[in-house]
Amino acid sequence: MSMTVIQSIDRHSPAERAGLRPGETLTHVDGHPIVDVLDYKFYTYDPRLELTLRQPDGKSRTVRVRKREGENLGLNFESYLMDRARSCANNCIFCFVDQMPPGMRKSLYFKDDDARLSFLMGNYLTLTNLSQREIQRIIDLRISPINISVHTTDPVLRVEMLKNRRAGEAIDTMRRLAQNKIIMNCQIVSCPGINDGPQLHRTLTDLAEMAPAVNSISVVPVGVTKYREGLYPLRPYTREEAAALLDQVEAFAQRHLEEHGTRLVWCSDEFYLLAGRPLPPEDYFEEFTQLDNGVGMLRLLSCEFERALRLVEPEDLMRAGAFSMATGVSAAPFLQQLVDMARKKCDKIEGYVYSIQNRFFGETITVAGLVTGGDLIAQLRGRPLGERLLIPANMLRSGERVFLDDVSVDDVERELGVPVTAVPQDGYELLDAMCGLEVSPDRPLHAPGEDTEYYQYNP
Repeated sequence: MSMTVIQSIDRHSPAERAGLRPGETLTHVDGHPIVDVLDYKFYTYDPRLELTLRQPDGKSRTVRVRKREGENLGLNFESYLMDRARSCANNCIFCFVDQMPPGMRKSLYFKDDDARLSFLMGNYLTLTNLSQREIQRIIDLRISPINISVHTTDPVLRVEMLKNRRAGEAIDTMRRLAQNKIIMNCQIVSCPGINDGPQLHRTLTDLAEMAPAVNSISVVPVGVTKYREGLYPLRPYTREEAAALLDQVEAFAQRHLEEHGTRLVWCSDEFYLLAGRPLPPEDYFEEFTQLDNGVGMLRLLSCEFERALRLVEPEDLMRAGAFSMATGVSAAPFLQQLVDMARKKCDKIEGYVYSIQNRFFGETITVAGLVTGGDLIAQLRGRPLGERLLIPANMLRSGERVFLDDVSVDDVERELGVPVTAVPQDGYELLDAMCGLEVSPDRPLHAPGEDTEYYQYNP
């Protein structure tokens, strides 16, 4: 059954006013075939449209629609993509999904590598799944920006790292996209002794040659769980190795800034935490383009928190009551600094910051987004938590109250005897939560209605 069959139509929408009906299949818009959500969004942008529909009996009809430019038609389909999400064809040596413990929900084992999710949801893709037709469609439809997991520009090494014989072709694909002015944001998962050092220099140099089409590059450390039996031998970065990589990337970024007016490449906050170095100032991160990769996230949180603190009165903090915050090992000292900052404004504030060791995935995993409900319960039971427990929203499945281990927020509240507040990555929201005020839900990390799940592995 085609996934462009109309499942429902929004009330008072342009589609309803034009007389479209559930059960009909949208086949063409202005003569262009509709294959998936990219075609649909691109070709339905204009204010006057001619839709071709196939009715359940197989007959076709044409409907003309008038609407505001850019207005949604109001059609709902079986899936957001109007197609099945494409699974990854790679077997990357550092893949986090391969390091999941057994017995978790099926959706956590799905590896996506879908260009449509890159454009629509910000997911990263490796380009190994793209056919020549799809590459041309990206160019023709001006689909931009797209997010690309590069890792290395050495074709031989990329084949070895991704375990895909087509992986080395991606660099030529990127050059083709750059020639057609498709904007790309790039990610490098850095593995000690494999794609760092001279290989990292080559990768940065190759990508810099594609600027300004290559708009930004993030370098993030590989995540290594305790579930690696039978997998490629990998280890986390040491403090000294993290410091050396920071020196290398910052020197490259400084040269690029002097020559082209932008640093182009940044390391994730986790590298600074691993190296025991202070985070750079706010202006270092320029437009915070790689925020979702944990680049500058803690610095932005700190700056927002400091600005919010200037606006709040000391008596508001006094009325807040005691609270606690739980986070991953890497970010705990940083959040303690924010509590201390608030205490300078009001010495009566009572807040506890708890660093949660990741027993579920292994203690080499230190980021907040992978802390589980079970670890929260085990490590916080019997400790002073105040009137409420604050946790980063990215600990939870997007839009729900469930942790990675299927423990719910309700379970944590019942076991610990304290209300739990999931706080978005926002300094203003964090201060509101510390003051006991209501916070807004975090933005969704994946497409509504999709069966796959996307988690941010940020501090």
